[in-house]
Amino acid sequence: MPLSDIKGLSYRNREGVIVHNEDRVVLENMDSLPWVTPVYKRDLTIEKYFGGYLKHPYISFYTGRGCKSRCTFCLWPQTVGGHRYRVRSVENVVAEMKWAKNAFPQVKEFFFDDDTLTDNLPRVEALAKELGKLGVTWSCNAKANVPRKTLEVMKDNGLRLLLVGYESGNQQILINIKKGMRVDFARRFTKDCHELGIVIHGTFILGLPGETRETIQQTLDFAKEINPHTIQISLAAPYPGTFLYRQAKENGWLYNEEIDLLTQEGTQIAPLNYPHLSHGEIFNSVEDFYKKFYFRPSKIASIVAEMIASPEMMKRRLREGVEFFRFLRTRRDTA
Repeated sequence: MPLSDIKGLSYRNREGVIVHNEDRVVLENMDSLPWVTPVYKRDLTIEKYFGGYLKHPYISFYTGRGCKSRCTFCLWPQTVGGHRYRVRSVENVVAEMKWAKNAFPQVKEFFFDDDTLTDNLPRVEALAKELGKLGVTWSCNAKANVPRKTLEVMKDNGLRLLLVGYESGNQQILINIKKGMRVDFARRFTKDCHELGIVIHGTFILGLPGETRETIQQTLDFAKEINPHTIQISLAAPYPGTFLYRQAKENGWLYNEEIDLLTQEGTQIAPLNYPHLSHGEIFNSVEDFYKKFYFRPSKIASIVAEMIASPEMMKRRLREGVEFFRFLRTRRDTA
């Protein structure tokens, strides 16, 4: 088809002018989409792909698009998927899982990368029960507000890990970014996960609106208290198209008007700069956070115990350790 006839497409024409075609109608019938796993089978050697918090080898795919949450920093719903969570039927997802299980007998974990699979509690419970019949190990993204009843259904049917976006341990910052979450709910949710044996990979963001030296310490203290198995610390990134970007422009928070977010090597840059907290302090707080979380006797002991119990985990954690220190060295060179 001529590029001009494809709705939803933006392209540069022969004269070098960028053209934006008429918007494509939002797809409502998610079951009409083809499965992605046959493409993986055709084109990928899945053993080459690693996820630090997932078993190896793993496969990741989506069961829907969009996210009803309104987090001001999040790129995907504000620019791509929208704020309605449009989903594939449970039957369609399970059919693909059956196919993938047979096509990839070496897979040890399936990860559902929907922004928040747990937004629709009846659906995720129904999906979990069908996954339990297949006998697969699976994980997914989640908000820290899933009720214990639903967690029990998920755990009893093969759930191993939840990737949870805590973002901050300060309630006012969560309000500032429209997270729709309370710290005390997150604390109780995490306690439920620990008691049920659900592993948590917790993600946090430093430098969000309202951040101070004190709130960074508060988030670190919160992370230590709830003690996810592993963590990921990111810098607040005002991507163009997000509310956070407009907010940063209006308030003069951008350190560099060129809005660089990454180095050529892919390392995050701290683009936000507040009168009371410089971009340099925000950048350096990431390394400090990682060290103070992981270099605790209790955390070191749990990682060592995990490595001793599994030769495979021993090799994996040693490799990740090398990558972690290389990551820290790269950041220092960037600063």
